[in-house]
Amino acid sequence: MIVIAAATIMDKNILVTGGLGYIGSHTVVELVNSGYHVIIVDNLSNSDKQVLNRIEKITGVAPIFYPIDIGDRESLNLIFSAHKIYAVIHFAAFKAVGESVAKPLVYYRNNVASSMLLFEAMKEYGVKNIIFSSSATVYGRPDFVPIKEDARLSPVSPYGWSKVMVEQVLKDVYFNDSNWNISILRYFNPVGSHKSGLIGENPNGIPNNLVPYINQVAIGKLEYLRVFGADYDTPDGTGVRDYIHVIDLANGHLEALKYFDTRRGCLSILNLGTGMGYSVLDVIKAFEAVCGRTIPYQVVSRRSGDIASYYADPSLANQELGWYAKYSLADMCRDSWNWQINNPDGYQ
Repeated sequence: MIVIAAATIMDKNILVTGGLGYIGSHTVVELVNSGYHVIIVDNLSNSDKQVLNRIEKITGVAPIFYPIDIGDRESLNLIFSAHKIYAVIHFAAFKAVGESVAKPLVYYRNNVASSMLLFEAMKEYGVKNIIFSSSATVYGRPDFVPIKEDARLSPVSPYGWSKVMVEQVLKDVYFNDSNWNISILRYFNPVGSHKSGLIGENPNGIPNNLVPYINQVAIGKLEYLRVFGADYDTPDGTGVRDYIHVIDLANGHLEALKYFDTRRGCLSILNLGTGMGYSVLDVIKAFEAVCGRTIPYQVVSRRSGDIASYYADPSLANQELGWYAKYSLADMCRDSWNWQINNPDGYQ
């Protein structure tokens, strides 16, 4: 039985789904610090309730929190009826590419079907502002880099396809009713953490992403880093990716909200990245410089499906939102390491 908190009269209540996750929690902090009233929905399947206390410690404000799944339409109805919602920022989704290949139906149900229930609730309660957390995985193997928003969509996993499907649902919602404000943000590779070291990326088990893996090697939890391939057509032979500080990413959502204030009905699809590619060896060297430790690594065979270079053209977000990534690779590594040394076991 869900208990509904008393409604608070605020100009702009923002409902954040998946708001205790990595990107969601950092976005919540930036929203609260900017004066928004935040309502978090998170089923805690890939997050930790301790994040709520840490958000309060950083901001001095305790956001309203509902431990529900967005696939529970009845609970969504209770929340929408209890609060006057200005906009929804929709992060809640499963996101492991490999797991999505093993469990496609689970991913489509959680990422696509549950999103549709959320959109139906929004429509019923007259909430027509939404920012959707999409991913650069929608591009699959791009024909050109840097990648523009009009590039061909050809994901190579059920996770990527689930993002494409939700994007298409939102496009059709807008084409049916152009009073909606819809911003689809395609993320590249978020890294780093809040400067306080109180919140950060907390992967379950062995990390799938490069920087969290380096973190665990640097702190001694893992013996060495595996570098998948050093014979790509790149400056040093290792894969090149676009890494973006999670705070820059969070601030992209704030700018998207401000953009809604100036429009009465819009559909925008935007890349959020730095527009710069860094190789695996670039990241290792940058991390070694900030942590003062050597990161042992071994070069192994390429992974199936990996490509040489993958980075964004963020010029459309620069133009439409006035948003620019501000943090350097050194900043990303420094803040990521600060999180790791302050939380060697994550939130445990």
